[in-house]
Amino acid sequence: QVQLVEIGGGSVRAGGSLRLSCAASGFRFVGSCMSWYRQAPGKERDWVATINVAPYYSDLVKGRFTISRDNAKNTLYLQMNNLKPWDTAIYFCAKCGHCRSSACYDADWGQGTQVTVSS
Repeated sequence: QVQLVEIGGGSVRAGGSLRLSCAASGFRFVGSCMSWYRQAPGKERDWVATINVAPYYSDLVKGRFTISRDNAKNTLYLQMNNLKPWDTAIYFCAKCGHCRSSACYDADWGQGTQVTVSS
C-alpha cells in the first residue's frame, strides 16, 4: 500500500524559503518517478516538478525550486527559495505510476501540506 506523508509546510514572508519532505513507503522508491503538485484555493491542482532520470520544473518555479530525493531514506524533497505570494497553495507529493519526461500518470497522492506566503 503506497503511503506518502508530506511535512515542512508553513507560513513565510515573500522572499523566504521552505523545504518540503515527502516520506514514502509501501513501494520500491528507488527508480520511481516522483512529482510535486500544488493546489491554490479555488483552483485546479497544478504540476510543480518531477524527478525521473532528470528533474523537470514548471516555468513558474524554475530557478527557485529544486526537487531532489534521498533513496536511502525513501524521501522526496522540494526546496523552495525566493517564495512569492502566488506560491501559496497546498503542496502534494505524488508517486507516478509511470512518467513520460515531466508528465506524471496514474499518481498516488499524499495528504498535502499547506504553504502560505505573505507579502
